Amino acid sequence: MPSESALAPGKQSWRPLLAVCAGYFMVILDVTIINVAVPVIGRDLSAPLTALQWITDGYTLVFAGLLLTGGALGDRLGNRRIFCAGVGVFIASSAACALAQNTVSLVAARLVEGLGAALIVPGSLALLQHAYPDAATRARAFGLWGSLAGIAASAGPLLGGVIVSTVGWRWVFFINVPVGFACLVLTLRHVAPSPRDPTRALDWPAQLAVVTAVAALTAALNEAGRRGWTDPAVLAGAGLAVLAAVAFVVREWLARSPVLPLGLMRSRATSGGAAIGLLFNFAFYGMVFTASLDFQHQRGFSALGAGAALFPAVAMTMFASVLSGRLSRVTGHRPLVISGMILAALGLAGWVAAGDDPAYPLLVAPMMAAGFGTSFALTGSTATVMEAAPTGYSGTASALFNTTRQIGSATGVALGGTLLATAPDYGAGLRTSMAVGAVAYLTAAVLAWLCVPPKRKAT
Repeated sequence: MPSESALAPGKQSWRPLLAVCAGYFMVILDVTIINVAVPVIGRDLSAPLTALQWITDGYTLVFAGLLLTGGALGDRLGNRRIFCAGVGVFIASSAACALAQNTVSLVAARLVEGLGAALIVPGSLALLQHAYPDAATRARAFGLWGSLAGIAASAGPLLGGVIVSTVGWRWVFFINVPVGFACLVLTLRHVAPSPRDPTRALDWPAQLAVVTAVAALTAALNEAGRRGWTDPAVLAGAGLAVLAAVAFVVREWLARSPVLPLGLMRSRATSGGAAIGLLFNFAFYGMVFTASLDFQHQRGFSALGAGAALFPAVAMTMFASVLSGRLSRVTGHRPLVISGMILAALGLAGWVAAGDDPAYPLLVAPMMAAGFGTSFALTGSTATVMEAAPTGYSGTASALFNTTRQIGSATGVALGGTLLATAPDYGAGLRTSMAVGAVAYLTAAVLAWLCVPPKRKAT
């Protein structure tokens, strides 16, 4: 258990941030590092495109589907306890991914890895909320949290390329083991145990509805590339996703102790911030997935070359998070989220305008704009959701925000892969995917104008 000085103002106060961010770093690294490894894994395990989508999305759909469960467990049993349990699951499942001998076992291990991530992420923001009660300090902590996430996103493709090109794709997963153990040590030493609310009920029917909705939607989008949009199985999956979403809303309306209180959803800042997170993850991770396939399959880049080619997009995220964290104290969150989403939309629109087979230098500026704009909006949207959370629901608010973000990631990857598979030619599919992403960014900008509160004037 950390001493009180670990949470006091001063130099030592940032130790909880470093501890918590070590876990979040691992989760985000696992999202981005896999993109350049997927084509190599496909060749090694003789996996078709649909299987490659599941290697990426199997992790993300469980992650998204169980985040609300992770948040509720954190509020009930203590966020530090659930956070550490998630790190343990993540370490074990990462080792299983690295040792997988076929696609089925790899996808199964990725599903368990998603469970670990779902326990880690809600606690990460809730623990920061608890460690830094001062609003200004907390805003800076959220900015640095986003910055470290940007570093993970930046390091992922390039580090993945180096690993795949030298020691092989299995080490993309083995790298999580030492990072995970370091996270456990830091958390147990420097993060105080968080408050618990044993009266918080776990609404399992609602949890099942969320998992069903996310899984059915992801499956429908993935299989549309192989079966076609009008295939009965694809339509059935889409219909099941809608029914499950409706069942979740009805259950939460009737439940005595809902996992997602309707009062939380009636908050414009909470629901709007969550929708913004869904949209920018949808656009950004859809871009990274389809661009990685384009660089390796169409342009003939190696895994390392693809990682280096993607670096302009993700490298900007680390700078944008720090800058937005500093600027938010002056401007408030709304202008930063709006401008970030508009810049990112212009970036993907620039990719569309570059043509079917543009030279790589023409893509550098669009990728930088998309990466910078996404991360520039992340800090403000995160703070908007967390600051609107009522007392005792920080884990749930964090889970809601990250659930919608991961749903966005899963659907962005799935739809991007499907558009590539169903378009008349690869270039047209890629441009369509980027155009859809640009529309998502613009929609997020409109939502930010409507839902993110303006900065309050000092009195």
